[in-house]
Amino acid sequence: MLDAVINFLNDGLTGASWGQIAVYMLVMTQLTIFTVTLYLHRSQTHRGVDFHPALAHFFRFWGWLTTGMVTREWVAVHRKHHAKVETADDPHSPMIYGIKKVFWDGVSLYRDACENKQDMEQYGRGTPDDWVEKHVYGAHPYWGPTLMLFISVALFGVIGAALWALQMVWIPFWAAGFVNGIGHWAGYRNFESADTARNLIPWAFWIGGEELHNNHHAFPSSAKFALRKWEFDIGWAAICGLRAVGLAKVLRVAPTLDIRPNVRLPDAETLKAVLTHRFQAMTDYYRGVILPTIAEEAQHAGESLKSTPRRLRRALADGGRWLDSEGRDRMQAVLARRPTLATVVEFRSRLAALMEQRGAEQALKGLQQWIHEAEESGIRALQEFAQRLKGYGVATA
Repeated sequence: MLDAVINFLNDGLTGASWGQIAVYMLVMTQLTIFTVTLYLHRSQTHRGVDFHPALAHFFRFWGWLTTGMVTREWVAVHRKHHAKVETADDPHSPMIYGIKKVFWDGVSLYRDACENKQDMEQYGRGTPDDWVEKHVYGAHPYWGPTLMLFISVALFGVIGAALWALQMVWIPFWAAGFVNGIGHWAGYRNFESADTARNLIPWAFWIGGEELHNNHHAFPSSAKFALRKWEFDIGWAAICGLRAVGLAKVLRVAPTLDIRPNVRLPDAETLKAVLTHRFQAMTDYYRGVILPTIAEEAQHAGESLKSTPRRLRRALADGGRWLDSEGRDRMQAVLARRPTLATVVEFRSRLAALMEQRGAEQALKGLQQWIHEAEESGIRALQEFAQRLKGYGVATA
């Protein structure tokens, strides 16, 4: 009897080898990642995709079992993050709390945000509210992880407790820490979005596609995060596979930008496309107007592009929004010495303000005036951008 107990504690019911345990952990953790990115994030929060009711309930059960997270709470915290991004009301912005706090202690920020009942009510609407959610998943979120602990120990013995602990920190580390922290701190940007979100890597497969964080912030409701030909989103691949067997219905993906030739005046289609692709427009402006102007003025001064500090070059992409007061003073000093650069920065600011203007008729008149003045500016890069901008259109499928 004692030998049987010892054998059970050592090997559990499976007697699995280390290789089999490694495969088990990979499958379990990635299934949990898919639960978060496909169900909680893309489906429940942003309504980019719907899943078959049976699959949707499996995701709910799996999230409860392996994380103890409540759907309504996760959705509410993430929706508020988008609504209040990089402000004092953002639940987990590294710009507010610092990268170390978000990376190492992001889970406590998440828990603190969940305590705000008003936010849960405001931002958590439309999430499951059936009997099992009220009486099991939402009412007893820690029953799931406790059950998972017993299952892990039963399957693998004492080592199962360590495997369970690893599973429990998987989502807090990769989602609450890595994506919410590093995803707003390091990486590359396809779009000059109104925040600090960055793509961590173009081939997103380890954390379900969430690595493409800048793309997601540019088009939050898109079920597909990969927006460049050379990017890969494993979450989208999973959605396509589920759609092929009737288990998923894609509701929204990011629209494609079309450039129409020979457009004499900006029209309603131009305005629609500019507003839809506002972050692409600002990216085009930064790369096609601001950077060439910096390079041209540096060349006239007998310098290279690198003579302008990289941080300052990046700050000009968003008007110096993230600079401290000392950094803004340095930026203004540079602009005072470079009048052409100051002009294109002013045009950028006006274009950004125009995109926030309400009223289609007034916004269209403002866009037409902006393009007219840009074409009359005598600055070649700005003129070429204006020509491109008035041809903007939303591509039809």
